[in-house]
Formats: sequence, C-alpha cells, structure tokens
Amino acid sequence: MSALYGLIAFIAVQRLAELAYSRANTARLMARGAVESGARAYPLFILLHGGWLAAMLLLIDPATPANLPLLALFAILQAARLWVIATLGKRWTTRIIVPPGAPRITRGPYRFLSHPNYAIVIAEIAVAPLIFGAWGLALAFSALNLALIGHRIGQENAALDAEEDRRQARDL
Repeated sequence: MSALYGLIAFIAVQRLAELAYSRANTARLMARGAVESGARAYPLFILLHGGWLAAMLLLIDPATPANLPLLALFAILQAARLWVIATLGKRWTTRIIVPPGAPRITRGPYRFLSHPNYAIVIAEIAVAPLIFGAWGLALAFSALNLALIGHRIGQENAALDAEEDRRQARDL
C-alpha cells in the first residue's frame, strides 16, 4: 500500500471513530439538557472533510513519496488531537453542544488556546496534502476550512458566553 493510501485510510478510520464517539456524547449531553448551536453549518464540515479526503485520493499520485518531516508533524498533530479529546472527555463532540451550567474548559491544551481542536484541524487540512507536495490542495482546502472554522468559532463563543451568563445569573 502506498503512503498516500495509508494516510487516507488512517484519517478516514479516525474520523469515523470520532463521529461514533461524538454521537454518543451528543446524545448523552442532549438528554441532560444541553443545547446545540450552529447545526445548519454542520453538513458543510462533513462535505469539506469528505471532499478533502476524496481530492487527495483522486488528485495525488499514489506513488508520490511522503515527506517524512511533514508526516512526523502530522503524527504530532494526532497526539495533540487525542489530548484535546481526553481533556474534554464526555463533553467532546463534533458539534457545538453546550451543557447547562457547565463552565468553560480551561485545563489541558485549553490553558494555551481557546479553541485548540480547531487549530489542530487547520494544521491537519494543510499538512496532509503537503506531505505529498500537493500545495494547491493544501491552499484550496485550507481557505475553505478557515472560512468555516472562523464562522464556527463565532457561533461557539456566543453559545459558551450565553451559558456562562446563565450560570453566573443562577449563582447570584
């Protein structure tokens, strides 16, 4: 198997496992009264990630050798992704789900960045095609991804701020 096919298979299996974990967490959070924000934009993320994988599969020659330093960087990003998921635990989802009364997470990677998961995804979308020298794919999908994530961060911040306001009002 080529390095390209191996990387795409890894990402696809990882994303499917994350969707299953997210679905379970979402159901549990919603049953406890959590609220979802930004649901209308969610299918665009599915299209973006699916299109990104399909474009790499279709537009990169599978015989292209992998750039090992960039492959190592991608592996480091995966460790960072696991750190985010472990930090959020049962609050981690692929959607914007805010549990009632829950404060913002400020431990783990959240000590350093407000949205570390998005920073990791931004890097992954760029780095994966660059491993195989596909600058055009990296630029095109990074631009689309940045637009979506920029919108999503605004929605997530608004949802978190609203819950923080409710929580503080209850504490008075």
